[in-house]
Amino acid sequence: MNTKTSSVAGAVPVGAMLREWRIVRRLSQLDLALQADISSRHLSYVETGKAQPSREMIARLCESLEVPLRHRNELLMAGGFAPRYAETGLGAPRLAQMRYAVEAMLAQQEPYPAFLLNRHWDIVMANQAAQRLNRFMLGGRDSRHANMLRMIFDPDDLRPAFANWEELAGNLLRHLHNEVAASPTDGKAKALLDEMLAYPGVPLHWRHRELESAPAPVLTTTFARHGVRLGFFSTITTFGTPRDVTLDELHVESCFPLDEETAAFCRQLR
Repeated sequence: MNTKTSSVAGAVPVGAMLREWRIVRRLSQLDLALQADISSRHLSYVETGKAQPSREMIARLCESLEVPLRHRNELLMAGGFAPRYAETGLGAPRLAQMRYAVEAMLAQQEPYPAFLLNRHWDIVMANQAAQRLNRFMLGGRDSRHANMLRMIFDPDDLRPAFANWEELAGNLLRHLHNEVAASPTDGKAKALLDEMLAYPGVPLHWRHRELESAPAPVLTTTFARHGVRLGFFSTITTFGTPRDVTLDELHVESCFPLDEETAAFCRQLR
């Protein structure tokens, strides 16, 4: 049974929102209709507001469009339905097992850095190795930020410690441009992009999304600080088939040494 909620006056119609997601995914009405197993005529009626989609129809279109769970809830509410996916704090009893698993992953990565990040690059958790390395690079103090991108872009934070800052920052900014393009209703991601572009020394051409240039598949970081040069590559772990908004938006970034010198330094750093 469908559960209807009262619609908000002045809100964007669900059909217009679905059309925006379709355009972002670069699908024609026919392409999406075939994927969702509906007629292109009915999809056209939904997008123009001539037909009101059911809860099941919205869910089917969201699946075909690979819409993140947070935005699926937004589409359901725009259609007059209750949200489907819960957003549970990581400290809640319901996610106790998942928190235990994340903590185990971070601890297992010692003596190399690892972070739990959300969709806006906020550092939700970090292992001791990450904290030790950051303090070393910052001369014994903690970072002024709890956001990975701010740490990297801020000239008064970690930015001077990166020997390959332009390569690293440019690659991360391509990721952020793609995230903004892929989630057209995510105002916080757009604000974060504008904030990064406003930092001094950011090349002008980074302000435009490079459609022909995809982010590097492996992120490499090189530090040069206090006479020490360290190199890492990173891997990203996401949670498969999440049914909770929180888990859908989290990922673990694990750093591995590029050479034995870096590995030895991490083992000795206290």
